Amino acid sequence: MGAGLLRTVRGMLVGAATLLGLAAPAQAQTLASLPADVGAKILGDAKPIAAWVTFCQNYAAECALDRGEPARISLTPATWATIVSVNRRVNKAVEPMTDQDHLHVADRWDLAEDGIGDCEDFQLLKRHMLAEAGLPRRAMRMTVVIDEKGEGHAVLTLITDRGDLVLDNKTNAILPWHKTGYVFIKRESQDAVAWVSLGGVTSPVTTANR
Repeated sequence: MGAGLLRTVRGMLVGAATLLGLAAPAQAQTLASLPADVGAKILGDAKPIAAWVTFCQNYAAECALDRGEPARISLTPATWATIVSVNRRVNKAVEPMTDQDHLHVADRWDLAEDGIGDCEDFQLLKRHMLAEAGLPRRAMRMTVVIDEKGEGHAVLTLITDRGDLVLDNKTNAILPWHKTGYVFIKRESQDAVAWVSLGGVTSPVTTANR
């Protein structure tokens, strides 16, 4: 990771840590406001996004799966405050730009080392930071959807004891998966370095969406 962005990430983590003792009502969106919910239904295996395969070759630790980790995040006020903080800070810190405009390639997944990225880079950086803060990576799954424009888009699904919640660079709101308005296609498996289907019919080839 680039030195400049690494300093930014460390600053974000320090900021998130200061929130650990805060009660949830300190956030505009509170933990208490989340409905009790169920997760998305897994319908079998799915083909990974090609750029994710390359990402895992280049960032093996980011794709490693420890089945000894919890499969769900227990949402406490402290954990919720950390999630809200990291989500907002990454959305603010990273400049949105498509891979085509930025790197002259159709789709590339990375950790926005130069401070610029598209949808999946935001979410990968959020997961990196949340894992550094102690949340189980196994319960944070990269997810491919079709967005409101009918385009491929990547979000981060947090599998929690309050259902599946979605972190998105298009909004700071953290929504239950079925309230995003997106068509859910597939996400990383919790049991292997692989992908599983969520039932969406049309699967995008890329997630090249700012």
